[in-house]
Amino acid sequence: QVQLVESGGGLVQPGGSLRLSCTAAGVLFAIYDMAWYRQAPGKQRELVAEITIDGRPHYTDSVKGRSTISRDNAKKTMNLHMNSLKPEDTGVYYCNAEIKRLVSTPVDSYWGQGTQVTVSS
Repeated sequence: QVQLVESGGGLVQPGGSLRLSCTAAGVLFAIYDMAWYRQAPGKQRELVAEITIDGRPHYTDSVKGRSTISRDNAKKTMNLHMNSLKPEDTGVYYCNAEIKRLVSTPVDSYWGQGTQVTVSS
């Protein structure tokens, strides 16, 4: 059984920063693309940032220039640093990863349980 465990988040003041972490727990063969999504109240889930297995990042326009996504393949972790936070960054942040559990199994998409980020004074 593979699980994605998120940590970080919480209440942050506008202009502040945060660090979110995601760790893949369990035995697995390989992790391919990893990503952070967020869902604001009443809105659809949207991509925030993603990173390929070889470390190439991609950011949605709204966080570009103030966010850094990284990963450590040996530790099966992914981090997201966000600076200059705005109230519109508020939402539940979800970790997503494309994982191959065994050599013989297909690549499946896994989601974490979500972590709340609230940007407010």
